[in-house]
Amino acid sequence: MKRIFTYFLQGLLFSGPLAVTLYTVFLMFDFVDRLVRDPLKEHFQFDVPGIGVVVLFITLTLLGLIGQTILARPFINFTKRLLKRAPLLNVIYTSLNDLFTAFVGKEKKFNIPVKVCINRENNLWKLGFLTEKNLEDFGLNEMVAVYFPHSYNFSGELYLVPAESVELIGLSPSEVMKFVVSGGVTKVN
Repeated sequence: MKRIFTYFLQGLLFSGPLAVTLYTVFLMFDFVDRLVRDPLKEHFQFDVPGIGVVVLFITLTLLGLIGQTILARPFINFTKRLLKRAPLLNVIYTSLNDLFTAFVGKEKKFNIPVKVCINRENNLWKLGFLTEKNLEDFGLNEMVAVYFPHSYNFSGELYLVPAESVELIGLSPSEVMKFVVSGGVTKVN
């Protein structure tokens, strides 16, 4: 009986993360799909499963293409000028824009993984990403900015630490991010 229970737990450990991941992806696609599919079904009696995801993909791709052309420049510049006049909206927009470009933009920001000695007495270290090497504008000449993502979350903290407490890690940024976000349970290749 104990062996059967052990096999059951092994099966659960094997299939659980995969099932939760697949179910989460399914829920996201279903939500996006319903945004387009339901109005089409209601107004045109046209029902094709997956049409919402296809429409969203095509729309975002076309928007990205248009955003790269010279036609979109005046609109983008106008929007930026408008946002500068609304301080709160400007802070929200620029913060989100910087966050998105840090992960998926041309200038990825989290590309220098480091370990930082937080407590020398107890030899405690944190893994993070060097985001700024020069903090002279803040009057912190010997300091650098390191972003520490939280485990099992899409948030983190920014620490300003002495440069001598930071050591580069010879791993890829994606491996370090997976390791930190998983709480240290993901194996590093």
